[in-house]
Amino acid sequence: MQRIEQHASFGGSQEVWKHASTSTGTEMKVGVYLPPAALEGRKCPVLYWLSGLTCTEQNFITKAGAQQYAAAHGLILVAPDTSPRGEGVPNDEAYDLGQGAGFYLNATQAPWASHFRMEDYITGELPKLIEQHFPASEARGIFGHSMGGHGALTLALRHPGRYRSVSAFSPIVAPASVPWGRKAFTAYLGEDETAWKAHDAVQLIEAARERLPLLVDQGEADEFLSGQLKPELLRAACEKAGHPLTLNLRPGYDHSYYFIATFMGEHIAHHARALSV
Repeated sequence: MQRIEQHASFGGSQEVWKHASTSTGTEMKVGVYLPPAALEGRKCPVLYWLSGLTCTEQNFITKAGAQQYAAAHGLILVAPDTSPRGEGVPNDEAYDLGQGAGFYLNATQAPWASHFRMEDYITGELPKLIEQHFPASEARGIFGHSMGGHGALTLALRHPGRYRSVSAFSPIVAPASVPWGRKAFTAYLGEDETAWKAHDAVQLIEAARERLPLLVDQGEADEFLSGQLKPELLRAACEKAGHPLTLNLRPGYDHSYYFIATFMGEHIAHHARALSV
C-alpha cells in the first residue's frame, strides 16, 4: 500500500492510500482515518463506510464530518472507492452503471465479471490489508449511503459473524424491485431474477442467520424515496421476520451529505457501542 494523502484531523490522521487489488485486478484507492488512539499504537475497531452512486473515496472523508466522532470513540474509519476504475475497466455512459456504480457484488456477466468483484474486495481483501498495515482489531462494523447503504445491509446479512454492527443512510433496500437495482443486476448478474435475491436486503431478511440490529435513517424529503428507496419494504420484512430494526424517518431531510452529516454522530455512537464489547 502507498499513502498518497495525509491530513491532521481531530488529533488523528486522515489519509488516502492506493494499492493493487487482487480482487478487481486494478489499482484501488481507500480513505483511512486513524484516531488518536491508533496513532498511539493501540488497536482500534474498524468501521467501514460504503459510498453511493458516482462517489469515490473522497466524498465521505470530505463531507460527512465523521472524523470528530471516530476520534472520540477510538474507531478507525475506512472508506473505499465504489468500483474498480482505469483503462480496460468496462464502463457505461450512464451514472448508475459501471465505474462509480459497483453495487458491492461480484459480477458474473461479461464484460463486468473480470473486474467488478466488489464483494470479495470489501469483505475479504480490504479487511486483511487494513488489519495488516494499521493498528486495527478484528472488530468490524459497516455502514453506507444509498447504493452503499444497500451494500452495508446486504454484506452484513450475507456474511454473518463478520461484522458486529451495521447501519445505513437512505439505503436501496429492495434493489430487485426498483429501477437502479434492476438495471445494475441485469447487467452484472444476468436476466435470471432468482440470482438477484441474494443481493437484496428485503429478500435476505427472512432467512438471515443472525439478528444483527439494523439502524436506518431516511430523509422524508429525499427525491428518491418513493421511486428507488422504499424503506417501508424493509420495515415490513423485518416485522415479518422478527428482525430488529430502528427506522428513523427524518422530516425535511434530503439525499445529500447535509443529511448524512447531521446524523453521523448518532450512527458512529451506534457502532461504537457494539464494537467496544
